[in-house]
Amino acid sequence: MAQTEVILREKIDNLGAEADVVKVKAGFARNFLIPAGKAYEATQGNLRQIENLQAARAKRETEELNEAQELASKISRIKAKFTLDVGKNGKAFGSVTTIDIQKALEDKGVSIDRTSIQLNKPIKSTGNRDVEIKLHAEVTTSLTVSVEATEAPAT
Repeated sequence: MAQTEVILREKIDNLGAEADVVKVKAGFARNFLIPAGKAYEATQGNLRQIENLQAARAKRETEELNEAQELASKISRIKAKFTLDVGKNGKAFGSVTTIDIQKALEDKGVSIDRTSIQLNKPIKSTGNRDVEIKLHAEVTTSLTVSVEATEAPAT
């Protein structure tokens, strides 16, 4: 299969970031990347312009890192509280999931992607837990989640 080299103009998941020179299938470059303005051919003249793209990439990456660090400091000061209904035998009805944690953070003015919350399985027991949140490749913070029990009404 024919492959060609292209220079990316923006970050593309599973392919690379701007200013990266990547090899892709010729059809992918010809039919999608180049017409959509996401990349351009890696010719000699274009390779000389790569320094401008690398400077823009470095600036964007430092801005993203600074934003992630600020968000991490905000999140580390937040304490999220949840209540679960508990039956007579101590079994919890429901659980605290990543969606619940994301909504609690949004209520406190912090907007993050749900997939950045590192919760292996839903929380089904009472007590305090530290939940890890990965905001950036280099920035990870911890959120204290407090789960309290309320007895479910008898039926």
